[in-house]
Amino acid sequence: MCFSATASFTAGVVLTVIGIASIKKANHKSQLLFASIPFMFGVQQFAEGILWLTIPKQDYFILQKIATYFYLFFAHILWPLWVPIAILLIEKSSTRKKFQKFLVATGIAVSIYLTYCLANYPVKAVIEGHHINYILGYSNLMTNFWIFLYALATIAPPFFSHIKRMWILGITILISYIITQFFYENYILSVWCFFSSVISIMVYFFTKQISDTKAQ
Repeated sequence: MCFSATASFTAGVVLTVIGIASIKKANHKSQLLFASIPFMFGVQQFAEGILWLTIPKQDYFILQKIATYFYLFFAHILWPLWVPIAILLIEKSSTRKKFQKFLVATGIAVSIYLTYCLANYPVKAVIEGHHINYILGYSNLMTNFWIFLYALATIAPPFFSHIKRMWILGITILISYIITQFFYENYILSVWCFFSSVISIMVYFFTKQISDTKAQ
């Protein structure tokens, strides 16, 4: 996230609380992955808060390295899997499920590829002004093809959900990506994850909507 450690930790606390509330709203195990999205983003924001504190201090190099990989695990490996699977599990339309399964397969491919990259190339997090820049040794391997597949897996699922107004979630995530790409191109991993985490607050309301619908 941009700004500071305080901002990251504050976002982490708020998202964790909202995530717990969202999980409590879920009335079926099929909703748990979806309901947990804010909580998981909260954990990711805590990791970046740790980076803000440890990057300037070489004595905490090992902790800083762990936090870097932990953050990138969420950004590159977890989200391309979690988002499409979470929305597939709450999907009721058999026709829509077919495309959601395709998005899950896309997410699996992206996660496997980025797991390989993360395991075989060096990565480093540095503070530049009010942002954290993640320097990836495999950035030259992140071609437009893989970027497109990543975006497809993480942005497209809400657009194909049967749930009323779920497309709004997809629209807001897409807009946040465009804004981040345009204004914060060098810090897209940090800033877009922050925008997405804030947007994930909407998950609470969709979880409540799903639960209320089932209760009727």
